Amino acid sequence: MQRREFIALIGGVVVSWPLGAHAQKPIGQAAKMPRLGMLMPGDSGPSGVDHEPFYRGLRELDYIEGKNIAIERRYAHSNVERLPVLAAELVKLKPDIIVAWSTPAALAARQVTNTIPIVAALMADPVNDGLVATLARPGGNITGTTFLGPKLVGKRLQLLRDVVPNLSHVSALWHPHAYGERTMGGILDEIKDAARSLGMQIQLVPAEGPNDLDNAFSIITKDRPDALILLPSAMLFGQYKRILAFVANDRLPAIYQAREFADAGGLMSYGANLNDLFRLSASYVDKILNGAKPSNLPVQQPTKFELVVNMKTAKELGLTVSPQFLQLADEVID
Repeated sequence: MQRREFIALIGGVVVSWPLGAHAQKPIGQAAKMPRLGMLMPGDSGPSGVDHEPFYRGLRELDYIEGKNIAIERRYAHSNVERLPVLAAELVKLKPDIIVAWSTPAALAARQVTNTIPIVAALMADPVNDGLVATLARPGGNITGTTFLGPKLVGKRLQLLRDVVPNLSHVSALWHPHAYGERTMGGILDEIKDAARSLGMQIQLVPAEGPNDLDNAFSIITKDRPDALILLPSAMLFGQYKRILAFVANDRLPAIYQAREFADAGGLMSYGANLNDLFRLSASYVDKILNGAKPSNLPVQQPTKFELVVNMKTAKELGLTVSPQFLQLADEVID
């Protein structure tokens, strides 16, 4: 099925920078190798979030690790409380830029430096979380990308209702400290308001970390919901294999915030293309290394959101997806 734009973001500041258009490095000029500090809330390797789109973006801009750029990595292994310690370790290394993956990492980096530029990838609501003054003019040492976390929760619930017949009872798996207090409040308000308007009952099931997931799964199983919605969280994203295995075992229809879930067997997803935002983050690194100030670089927002439907999973769940709904999809996985 041909991909098409489903919903375009209206309002706000949207800036597109071609990744190939960057300042030329002076030929023959001796300079120290720039150093990036990478602060990541999850794990490395196959169990972690795939950061390859970011590294690909760097390569497209002629940055090759070990040749003309150095990268220091720190992983919190889904323990948010470790992030400030790891951020302090990176600051001691005096990197030119800290790349912070997700809002919790950006908040931790901001605690330990207000001078080193911070490129924060995949922030949920950087204004409400106090990371930037405005999206157009961040005003401090932080800029980056946002996936507009709170704004899409209600739409996901509506899409789930359009696929699951007689949907009335939904469990929402969430990470209470995924983002700042105001942003998490906004996410909860969104889903409660959406459930109320759609005549649904929502059960919020918390998981503070990977060790809490088994208990959360037990609660959901006992509650016997009609479907599941996953609320945005870097920690939950990193645990997608466990979540998908549970959902498949319980035969629960579910909707997710990122296409990676649908690609791996989830029923459907609706949200920004995270790979695009990862890749865009590389352009901020390039601009800052070439003299731009984070305070003057607008936070990049998605211009469209993808609806991905996995028809193989729908058939396994006995769901009939209407042709009209499939016409809305950017991609259908058969």
